[in-house]
Amino acid sequence: MAERWTRERRLERTRSLLLDAAQEVFAEKGFTAATLDDIAHAAGYTKGAIYKHFPTKEELFLAVSDRYWQRYFDTFSELLSAASQVGAYELDQVAQRWRQLAEDRGAESAALGYEFTLYLLRNPEARERVATKRVEVAEALARFIVEGLDRIGATLLIPPLTFARVLIATTDSIALGTQLDDVDLYRPTLEMYMSAIKLP
Repeated sequence: MAERWTRERRLERTRSLLLDAAQEVFAEKGFTAATLDDIAHAAGYTKGAIYKHFPTKEELFLAVSDRYWQRYFDTFSELLSAASQVGAYELDQVAQRWRQLAEDRGAESAALGYEFTLYLLRNPEARERVATKRVEVAEALARFIVEGLDRIGATLLIPPLTFARVLIATTDSIALGTQLDDVDLYRPTLEMYMSAIKLP
């Protein structure tokens, strides 16, 4: 049993190092220009190590994106779990956390999301390969939203999955628009999101 656990830990460490390298290489070169050889070299592994964890470059990219969304979930879960209502103060706090997450991630990573979207639009077969994973991310976000709203007795006025997809589709836009035009779009966007939520 101990050996099995050791092997699992080793595999998880390898996966984490590959994701770290992929995040750096994608941010530096872009999705299309980055190769699996580049990523393997940056991680100190062979390309075969990548294939053991990620069947395609698209799935590797989505796994990198997943880590961002997990940090997003964890950050806001902590914030919402302490809230008994959603007023101006709470919206300010969420906007501040959102802004910080975006700054930590960097504008290049937000722009990378657009590049990947364009790649999927131009490659229907790739879009089909990752369709299930994209749905999984949206469904996970929808569950997180419903759980958070349930805690404060609020309800969504639109389907949770629709709301989650709107968040996913707009997050990079808000980060890029804020930086490019030097105007804070986080708080106004939160107010628009709140129009789809009925508070107790």
